Amino acid sequence: MTNQTEKLVKGGSFLIDDISYENVFTPEDYSDEQKMIAKTSEDFVVNEVLPQVEHLENHEFERSVKLLKQAGELGLLGADVPEEYGGLGLDKISSALISEKFARAGGFSITHGAHVGIGSLPIVLFGNEQQKQKYLPLLATGEKIAAYALTEPSSGSDALGAKTTAKLNAEGTHYLLNGEKQWITNAGFADVFVVYAKIDGEKFSAFIVEREYPGVSTGAEEKKMGIKSSSTRTLILEDAQVPVENLLGEAGKGHVIAFNILNIGRYKLGVGAVGGAKRAFELAAAYTNQRQQFKTPLSSFNLTKEKLATMASKIYAAESSVYRTVGLFEERMGTLSEEEVKDGKEVAKAIAEYAIECSLNKFFASEVLDYVVDEGVQLHGGYGFMQEYEIERAYRDSRINRIFEGTNEINRLLVPGTFLKKALKGELPLLQKAQSLQEELMMMMPEEPGDEPLAQEKQLVSNAKKIGLLAAGLAAQKYGTKLEQEQEILVNIADIVSFAYAMESVVLRTEKAIAATGLEKNQQKVLYTEIFCQEAFNAIEQHAKETLIATETGDTLRIMLSALRKLTRHNPINVIAKKREASVKLIEAERLVL
Repeated sequence: MTNQTEKLVKGGSFLIDDISYENVFTPEDYSDEQKMIAKTSEDFVVNEVLPQVEHLENHEFERSVKLLKQAGELGLLGADVPEEYGGLGLDKISSALISEKFARAGGFSITHGAHVGIGSLPIVLFGNEQQKQKYLPLLATGEKIAAYALTEPSSGSDALGAKTTAKLNAEGTHYLLNGEKQWITNAGFADVFVVYAKIDGEKFSAFIVEREYPGVSTGAEEKKMGIKSSSTRTLILEDAQVPVENLLGEAGKGHVIAFNILNIGRYKLGVGAVGGAKRAFELAAAYTNQRQQFKTPLSSFNLTKEKLATMASKIYAAESSVYRTVGLFEERMGTLSEEEVKDGKEVAKAIAEYAIECSLNKFFASEVLDYVVDEGVQLHGGYGFMQEYEIERAYRDSRINRIFEGTNEINRLLVPGTFLKKALKGELPLLQKAQSLQEELMMMMPEEPGDEPLAQEKQLVSNAKKIGLLAAGLAAQKYGTKLEQEQEILVNIADIVSFAYAMESVVLRTEKAIAATGLEKNQQKVLYTEIFCQEAFNAIEQHAKETLIATETGDTLRIMLSALRKLTRHNPINVIAKKREASVKLIEAERLVL
C-alpha cells in the first residue's frame, strides 16, 4: 500500500511537476463497459425523464419518486454503493458518466445527483456496518430517497457556523435535534436526511435522520429561478428524536464528512456541467443550421462560427480537466484495501488529497456551462427567451451551479489557501520552487518552441505554471499570514492556476490521442487545444500583471514585470482562422465533434 501510494499523483502537484500523457485519464480511455453504462443512462433520460419534464417543472414530484425507482431498477442509483449492500460498486469513471448523462434532464439531474451523491455517499463512505446494512440497499434501489442537510439561514459558506443543536435525552437513547436547514434538495419527498448539528452546541456532528422521526417536518416548496424540476424546501427540526445509533461517524468529527462529501460534490458538479454544456451546444448548433436570416442559415455567418468554436473549445477543456480529476480519484481510491475502505479516516484522506483539483473543476466547468448556455440563448435570438425552447430552461438551470457546493468565490479562495497549507506541511515544495524560480528568471532567456504539433502549447503550459508560482510566491512573501485578507490577489492566483490546469489537461489529452491514432485523426482536438491555450494564456497574462502591480512597487515591480514579459513571450496564432476551421465539422455534426 505504501509503495503504491508513493507512486500516485499528489494533489496540487501539477503546478510544480511535469506530467506525461500516459499518466492522465482522458475520455478516449473509456472502456466498452463504461460506454455501455453511459448509453444506458442517456437512453433512460431521453426516453423516460424528458417526456415528463413539463410535469416535473410543475412540481409533480410523485413522478420524480417513480423515476428514481425506475433508475434504481436499472442500477443507476447504485453505482457508488458496494455490491455487498445491494449496489453495483462501479468505478469512479462510470459513476461520473452517469452524472454527465443525467445533466440533460435539468432539475431532475439535481434530484438524482443529490440522492446518489451527497445524500447516499456519507453513509457509503463514513457509515458503520449496521448503518450501511440498514440504509444502503434501500437507497440503491430508490425504495428510499436521500437528501443532505448542511446549509442554514445564518450559515451558507460558513458551514461550521451552524446553529442546529443536538442534545442527548435523559435516557441516553436519542439525540434531540433543534434547528432549521435551508434549501434542501429532495426535501419534498426524501425519506432519509444526512443532517449536521452541534452536540451540546459545540461538537459539529453528522446524523442520519428519517422523515418519520417525531419532530421532523419540512417547509413549503421554494419558488426558484431555475431547476424547478427539483424539490427544494426547509427542513425543520423541533426536538427531532434521532436514535443514538444514527450518529454518523464520530461525535465532533462532522466536518470531516461534510468537507470531503463537498469535494466529491464539486467534481461531480463539474461533470454535470460538462453534460449540460454539451446539450446546450447541440441545441445552439442545430438551431443555427435551421434558422435563416437574409436568406442565409445563421451557421454561415462568421460570428456564428466564432461562437460555436469558442463554445466547443471551452467544453473540450472542461471535459478534459474534469475527467482527468475523476481518473485521479479512481486511481487513489483503487489503492485502498478493504479494511481501509471501511476506515473513514483513510477514505477522507484519499478524497481530501485532490481538494484543489475539485475546487478548480467546480468553478471552471460551471462557468463554462454558464458561458455556453448564454451564447446558446444569444444564437437563438428572441426564441431563446421563450419557454417553449429548451435552451431557455438550460439557461435558468445553469445559474445555480456557481452557488452550489460552495460558491465559486469560496472555491477560488480555497485553491491558494490549500496550496499554502500543503506547502507549510511539507507535502509540496511550493515555496522553494517559487523562490528558485524568481532567481532563475533573472538569468532566463526566452526559448523558441519547435515545429512539432503542440510545441508552442506545451511551452505555454510550462510558462503558465511558472507564472502561477511566481504570483503565489511573491504574494506569500509580501503578505505572509495576512495573505488571506488579500482576496482579490488570491482569486487572481486561483484563476491563473485554473487556466494552467485546464491548458495542461487539453494538451495532454490531445497529445495522448495523437500518440494513439495519429495526427490526421485528431486535427479537431488540435484546433480546440490551440484555441483554448491561446485565449487562456492571454487571460493568465492579465491576471498576473494585475497581481504583480498590486503586490510590488518601484524597481522590484519593474523587475518582476520584465520577468513576466519573458514568460509571456510567444508567437500568437490566428485564432479567428482556427475558429473558422474548427466550426466546419461542428456545424455539420450539430454536436461537439472530437
